[in-house]
Amino acid sequence: MKISVNQIRLVNQIYHSAGDPAPQGVDHLVRTIGDQLGAVEEVIPFGDRFEGVIVARIMSCGDHPDADRLHICKIDDGGAVQGIERDDNGYVQVVCGAPNVREGLTVAWLPPGSTVPESVGNDPFVLEARPLRGVVSNGMMASPRELTVGDSHEGIIELDDDIAPGTPFVDAYKLRGDVVIDIENKMFTHRPDCFGMLGVAREIAGIYHQPYKSPEWYQINPELPDIEGDELPIEIRNEIPALVPRFMAITMRDITLKTSPVWLQLYLTALGLRPINNVVDYTNFFMLETGQPIHAYDYDKVQALSGADHAVMVIRHPNEGETLTLLNGKTIEPRSEAMMVATDKQLICVGGAMGGADTEVDENTKNIIIEAANWDMFNIRKTSMEHGIFTDAVTRFNKGQSPLQNKAVVAKIVDEIRRYAGGKVASALIDDNHLPAEVMERASLHAPVRITPAFINERLGLSLSAEEIRTLLTNVEFTVSQEADELTFTAPFWRTDIAISEDIVEEVGRLYGYDHLPLELPRRDLTPARRDDVLEIKQRIRAILARSGANELLNYSFVHGNLLDKVGQDRTKAYQISNAISPDLQYFRVSLTPSLLEKVHPNIKAGYDRFALFELGKAHIKGHVLDDDAGDSRGLPREFERLALVVALDDKAAKDFSGAAYYEAKKYLEVLFTALGIRKNVQFDPGTDDDIAGTYYQTGRCARIVVDGVLLGRIGEYKASVRKGLKLPEYCAGFELSLSALLALTAQDQSSYRALPKFPGVSQDICLKVPVEVSYGELYSFVAETVGQLSPEQTITTTSPVDIYQREDDAAHKQLTFRLAIASYERTLTDDEINAMLEKVAQAAAETFQAERV
Repeated sequence: MKISVNQIRLVNQIYHSAGDPAPQGVDHLVRTIGDQLGAVEEVIPFGDRFEGVIVARIMSCGDHPDADRLHICKIDDGGAVQGIERDDNGYVQVVCGAPNVREGLTVAWLPPGSTVPESVGNDPFVLEARPLRGVVSNGMMASPRELTVGDSHEGIIELDDDIAPGTPFVDAYKLRGDVVIDIENKMFTHRPDCFGMLGVAREIAGIYHQPYKSPEWYQINPELPDIEGDELPIEIRNEIPALVPRFMAITMRDITLKTSPVWLQLYLTALGLRPINNVVDYTNFFMLETGQPIHAYDYDKVQALSGADHAVMVIRHPNEGETLTLLNGKTIEPRSEAMMVATDKQLICVGGAMGGADTEVDENTKNIIIEAANWDMFNIRKTSMEHGIFTDAVTRFNKGQSPLQNKAVVAKIVDEIRRYAGGKVASALIDDNHLPAEVMERASLHAPVRITPAFINERLGLSLSAEEIRTLLTNVEFTVSQEADELTFTAPFWRTDIAISEDIVEEVGRLYGYDHLPLELPRRDLTPARRDDVLEIKQRIRAILARSGANELLNYSFVHGNLLDKVGQDRTKAYQISNAISPDLQYFRVSLTPSLLEKVHPNIKAGYDRFALFELGKAHIKGHVLDDDAGDSRGLPREFERLALVVALDDKAAKDFSGAAYYEAKKYLEVLFTALGIRKNVQFDPGTDDDIAGTYYQTGRCARIVVDGVLLGRIGEYKASVRKGLKLPEYCAGFELSLSALLALTAQDQSSYRALPKFPGVSQDICLKVPVEVSYGELYSFVAETVGQLSPEQTITTTSPVDIYQREDDAAHKQLTFRLAIASYERTLTDDEINAMLEKVAQAAAETFQAERV
């Protein structure tokens, strides 16, 4: 948002609104704006570029003797420029080739030694007296482009005749010392009123503690003139009132279209807009003044495109296949949800963004329609992004302009066009208004806010009185009343952001100045914060698996639907993303393992023959949502914290491993469990076919991981279809665990460091012959648990596997050997004690598994 300091100063003087906007100089104003209003991106010394430009009048204009298109002019500069050659009348000779040069014209003269404004800031071009076709020209008469007030280079700019020759251009148009301050737009995201000069001027007055008074014409319900002369009727149909809550239109006839006054061209140029003609320029001027974009249509073009004897304007969504050529020459097919203005036959405007070329106001326009409307800011944003339409109107409508100011803006621009463009009102004002009745009655978008001074002071650390608070807010035109110790604040009609008590606190703090708040550090408890259990266990898991040689990956929480298909997961159980940032990220993943499996083949292809990958992340399953304390669903997807690991070897490296991939993955799991203190009641249950159905694990080569009766996750090798779909090697397995369940188990573990016994330990093997259907994991868990129960007090024991053996002549049995190591903290144990313990283990195994000690 760009503001002109001189323009604010001039407006304040004309309307007696406030004092000087920069009472302590521009530098102080810039700092104050940065501190209390918005970040300043740039300060542009706009007036400086016109230094040296002099207003002059052409006293005579004759043909050049040696050039058909050149003219020799004598100009009167009032003797303002010294050290220059003059004729007997004191006039200066200037050669000019502009087609509109003529005697009596008031012009902008660039004398020798001055810099062409167009070149300031680039490669400055300094003029001098030099001959043109043998005739000396002292400087030049400037065109609009050379003065940077337009694009035209075909003729010289024509100034107001009532300016005395010799007046410096900066004084004639009040540009001396003018500075344009560019404030970052994002600072005003919730302040649409600050996208207008009046809004910024009001805020500057407020932060300087000056009372501000809006112009008399800026009111919620001004009077408009009656119809003058023949009527130009217009019909409005609003088919989307929920998106367009207010749409105003009025027609005017007999417009005299011409170049705008120079002061208006300069103003628009200073704030970054290109002057076009007096009608369009006035719409832009009042947009910059109030923040309310206005659009002008050529009435006769709209009527010609309507299927009636009058102009018809329909606010609607586009029909399928409809196109529109915009004012910038671009033809679009608007998105189906876009808000459009159309006749009853075709589209003529992208509502709130850009008009169509078919109804453009041009040099032949005589009758116009003036529109001021309010458009849904979210819809505007989506439409502008999809079609690449980035206009000043879009910038303002994106912030949600107040619909209560529309009538004031329409009334003012109608008055200006009547006075300066010869227009006449040709219809009554049509106000298609769908605002709530209470909003119109109280002339404020939000209900009054009631608050006590104590509430404000407690949050700001101040001790302001009720009167001081009242003054701060009435300075920016709030209505404030007091009853007992309570203040009631009613926001003015242009404010859209004042709805709750905290909004008032923010206003008081900002206007009073945050730099005045007490600089006292708050009291705080120095007790260390409790470490987060989830972050703690994640850190431990990372360290454990990294020490074991595994590599951590961090994948997106979203996957392509094809990946779900390849691993056999049901897409209907995954949340689909309607506005995915990439076609490859369509669904929330329901587990982590597929994301790891997808990375196996690329790593093997890159030359890594053996590796383990793991990830800590979240999964989401459709149907599982968060509940509040009362058990009512809040509709938000529930997040499942998971740990997944995949180990893989290419076919060549796998030849060095005698065991199955399942056991390699199990090694990582056992290392993790041991390091986390999970040593007892760990079971690997093969489960049933129903347990494996719907997973990516191979039946018979996977297991459910159960600890203390709680399902922790699954471990196993993968189905052939999964290996084929993802190009996995034969040697590939992994596991996935519930992190919350794992956390609960580690929370139960109270293990701590324990010194090793001083007495020598004893180790013995026990070999058990069991039926072939008894799983190794089941028997191992039984033996380890039984040994733990039979061990004497003050001992430390470990049970480890030795081998699995099956005789060729006995297909119904297999032999499993385990090694028991035991040591006491009190004495040296004997072999007889260990044998007796192992005998009891064998007896228990015989009763449970029909085991026989070998």
